[in-house]
Amino acid sequence: MKTLRKKPKRSLRTILIVWFVLFSVVPLAFVTGYSMLKYEKAIDHELSQRLSGNAREIDLVLSDLRASMQQKRDKYVRDPSLVYHLTMGDGGTLRTISSPWIKADNLSSLTFFDREGRMLASVFKDDKDNVRSFVPVQDAVFLSAKYMAHVKDEKEIALAEFGENQKINLILISKVSGSGGRTVGYLEQIVDLNKAFVGRLKNRLKLELIFFKDSGQVVVASHPDFYLYKKDFFRPYFRPGSEPFFDLTVRSNPYGFLIYPLNWGVTKFNVALGASKSEAKAVLKNVNYAFITVVGAVVVLLILTILVTSSWVLKPLYELVEALQSFESQEQAVTIPVKNDTEIGLLTESFNEMSKKIWQARSDLRKKITELESANKELKDTQTKLVHSAKMVSLGQLVAGVAHELNNPIGFIYSNMVHLKEYSEKLIELADVAEKNPARLPALKEEYEFDYIVKDLPKLVASCQDGARRTRDIVLGLRNFSRLEEAKLQEIDVHQSLDTTLNLLQGEIKNRIEIHRQYEPIPLIHCYASQINQVFMNILSNAVQAIEGNGHIWISTVALKDYKGSKDKRGWVQVSIQDSGKGMSSEVLEKIFDPFFTTKGVGQGTGLGLSISYGIIQNHGGEIQARSETGVGTEFIVIIPVYPPVLSETKLS
Repeated sequence: MKTLRKKPKRSLRTILIVWFVLFSVVPLAFVTGYSMLKYEKAIDHELSQRLSGNAREIDLVLSDLRASMQQKRDKYVRDPSLVYHLTMGDGGTLRTISSPWIKADNLSSLTFFDREGRMLASVFKDDKDNVRSFVPVQDAVFLSAKYMAHVKDEKEIALAEFGENQKINLILISKVSGSGGRTVGYLEQIVDLNKAFVGRLKNRLKLELIFFKDSGQVVVASHPDFYLYKKDFFRPYFRPGSEPFFDLTVRSNPYGFLIYPLNWGVTKFNVALGASKSEAKAVLKNVNYAFITVVGAVVVLLILTILVTSSWVLKPLYELVEALQSFESQEQAVTIPVKNDTEIGLLTESFNEMSKKIWQARSDLRKKITELESANKELKDTQTKLVHSAKMVSLGQLVAGVAHELNNPIGFIYSNMVHLKEYSEKLIELADVAEKNPARLPALKEEYEFDYIVKDLPKLVASCQDGARRTRDIVLGLRNFSRLEEAKLQEIDVHQSLDTTLNLLQGEIKNRIEIHRQYEPIPLIHCYASQINQVFMNILSNAVQAIEGNGHIWISTVALKDYKGSKDKRGWVQVSIQDSGKGMSSEVLEKIFDPFFTTKGVGQGTGLGLSISYGIIQNHGGEIQARSETGVGTEFIVIIPVYPPVLSETKLS
């Protein structure tokens, strides 16, 4: 008897806690987390909007710078001496004229080119902000043909070049025309967007700034740490579809950066503006602490409530469980005192009443079990006798057929032995005469018809051999059918089993029923051979008996790879046995596998053959199907797995 568990697999208290948490704490925690996330996103959005405004201000600064360079250029080209010396290609004078301009106008460089684009002079500031000049002497320096082509139709071209020493050269190349509108040369103005320039912007905007190439490489920045990042560190932020706002920690201080595109004429580059998020992080941290504190307090309160409530509810339930577990060992009904008037008290009262009724029912059940055991023993004895009777009927039919088949070959062997004895005596006497009196041998040979004996003797021997062979085949078939020495699971050939069964029924089949075999290649099956042979014998015997007069029996076999979606991929074997007998009605067909049901007369059948066959096939993991039509015939289909499940030790044969 199974031992009752002393403790439950799952605690009701735990289940209550889990459900309370799922339906109260989890939603609250979700709302809290969602609010915290949204609050942080709102902070980032506000910071992004502010940085976007600052970025537009930087864009405006660059626009003002270009406008300032255009104004200075217009002032330069209105100077007649500049136009004259540019026309004459006087680089030295141009250098002298432009030196005061670069100091006064805060430019990084001024360069002059003649109308063919050849450099005449360049005035620039070095790293120490000293004004220096350059006049090519030997190697000529030319302005790019691409830029000259652009300013041919336009008045100017603006572009930017990225220097190696952490600066961006903002360049404005303009066309210089003479009094008649004829181009006399070109002027190149350069302002460096360098650390000093970025420092002034940083102080003005109170932000950290990073200027990038369009590819994402840092060029100039307001903080020295930005130069320490790897060359491609910021590149992911410049991919198409990337979020322009990102977080970056600068010396333990959290910053939020916004990338903004800038244009200087035909050149595109980017600026990243960063604002500190320390104050926002501190506010967010306090908000998070507040949310978490509220959630924690609610969780503690809920758990305390659950523990108190569950203890008040569970204690009576545990008493009920304990009473139920002790019910088996008690010799009388178990009752529990009712301690309250709630539903728990009502449940306790119901348990007490149920306990009394169960105890009375168990007493009555013991009596009924004793009666049933006695009746079951009688039923098993009767069933054993009936099965034995069915086997004896089948054995009687089989022995009658076998005896009939054995009678013919044994009969003519016996009759042939008389002639063999006579022939052997004559041949012995002829041999004796040939040895003692050879002269009398011809007359004696003629008297004994020696020539006839020579012709007839081989025929007699062959006839006896044929009879013996037929007798041997019948006995061998009977032995193969019974296989009493092979009561273990083994491989058998279904075709061989069918043929053996047909040979044993040959006495009833011969000269009356034509057998049609359609055997397809099938695998060997693992089974109890004697049981499967008994199934084939029962079905074929019924088929023979169903045919009155002459008829036909069709036997076919086929291999099945899959049967009714079975997962066993090792296959099945299907055997179909169809006769041209009188058939059965649908009412009879529904009962043919019922024990003791038979359509034969009294004393001719027990009604157990097909019932036993059905049990054998089911025990092998297979199935029997039957189809029949009155006046047409009956078909039995036996489906057997190649490898059956674990078979019962109880043999049905």
